[in-house]
Amino acid sequence: MLTIRLARIGKKKRPFYRVVVTEKTRPRNGRFVEIIGTYDPLKKPHAVELDSERVQYWLSKGAQPSDTVRSFIRNPKPA
Repeated sequence: MLTIRLARIGKKKRPFYRVVVTEKTRPRNGRFVEIIGTYDPLKKPHAVELDSERVQYWLSKGAQPSDTVRSFIRNPKPA
């Protein structure tokens, strides 16, 4: 089953995340199918960039978003 979740790529004490589509059983930073956005929690306000077209595509294919990504999709912030 596919899932849409965060993969951490930031340095120590400097988190930065990619929003990726991956198999549910893969490790957090393991192999993924596609990068569909980014999340920077250190910016004020938090910077979330999602490719909404690709998000809708993967949701239509049955991918399940994680709780955090679901909140990003429900509450889009202007970029």
